[in-house]
Amino acid sequence: MAEKRDYYEVLGVSKTATEDEIKKAFRTTAKKYHPDMHPGDKECEEKFKEAQEAYAVLSDPDKRRQYDQFGHAAFDGSAGGGGFDFSGMDMGDIFGDIFGDFFGGGSRRGTSNGPSKGANVRLSVRITFDEAIHGCSKELEFAYKEECGACHGTGAKPGTSPETCSKCGGKGKVVYSQQSLFGMMQNVQTCPDCGGSGKVVREKCPNCHGNGYIAKRIRKTVDIPAGIDNGQCVRVRDYGEPGTNGGPRGDLLVEVIVSRSPQFERQDMNIFSNASISFAIAALGGDIRIKTVDGDIIYTVAPGTQTGTRIRLKGKGVPSIRNKAVRGDHYVTLVVSTPTGLSKEAKEELRKFDELTGGTLSKEGGAQTTKEKKKGFMDKIKESFDEH
Repeated sequence: MAEKRDYYEVLGVSKTATEDEIKKAFRTTAKKYHPDMHPGDKECEEKFKEAQEAYAVLSDPDKRRQYDQFGHAAFDGSAGGGGFDFSGMDMGDIFGDIFGDFFGGGSRRGTSNGPSKGANVRLSVRITFDEAIHGCSKELEFAYKEECGACHGTGAKPGTSPETCSKCGGKGKVVYSQQSLFGMMQNVQTCPDCGGSGKVVREKCPNCHGNGYIAKRIRKTVDIPAGIDNGQCVRVRDYGEPGTNGGPRGDLLVEVIVSRSPQFERQDMNIFSNASISFAIAALGGDIRIKTVDGDIIYTVAPGTQTGTRIRLKGKGVPSIRNKAVRGDHYVTLVVSTPTGLSKEAKEELRKFDELTGGTLSKEGGAQTTKEKKKGFMDKIKESFDEH
């Protein structure tokens, strides 16, 4: 049989380590090697058991004192000790304290009958793209558990009171012993008789049938903040399930589903869209009307704009959900619309313009003449486009 490693070495602490340092070291080691994190890994399983054993000794002042004096012999009977035994230790407390955050449970307080917050209630609401950008209010209807007016939440028949649970003694937890490789270990579970409340109702309230609460449908107006995105939740505090043993209510979590917009697409805080411009405007420049989430604006297109050109409208995007004064941008892709159904005159002017820009013009007349002719052609073309 392999020789046991020093318990201080197992946890990676010095022999002068404090109780908190030992607990912290065990937390780190146990999380690293826990079997649930390494299914089927025998080596990790053994290291986890080794850490358990080390912590069980070093966290107990008496056992630690014996270990410091006699080493492992203090627990194998060779030094006059009674051998290593877990039966006197509440391992439920150890794991409740050390692994509460790791396994999703509570801390050491979870093993006692203390106040507990109620569960959250989840709903969803659908809003438009515009409502997501500017914010809105929605009235929701949902089931709400209200304290019973007859028993005031105790669940007991008026004139009677809940009794302390005889199985758990009012603790809400029961301890079961189980044989393990290290001896008898204790497992702490919720009391099956009282459900963890520590109280048993012998005579139930006829109004709420012992539940202490009566469910009813209520309406609640929920404010949806400007800038919220699809899938995000709005929290409405204290509208969830009732707490137990005096604990606070849970919250209402409203998931927001945003409908798609036919004009806009959103990426984080920026908005993207397309805007169609005429061939004449693309060539000559001019003002166009662009639709934004804040309404239409007039934008001046530069002469010679090519299709696919993207322009930026600063501050016309999505407002920050945390700071309304901060907004993203709106990016617009300009798409040149090719004209159809042109008149014979417009087609002829386009052919002349194509010849001009294709370099077939005679060298006489110079650059200024070329520029003037181009403008003249485009004016005629534009007039023809306006007519059609």
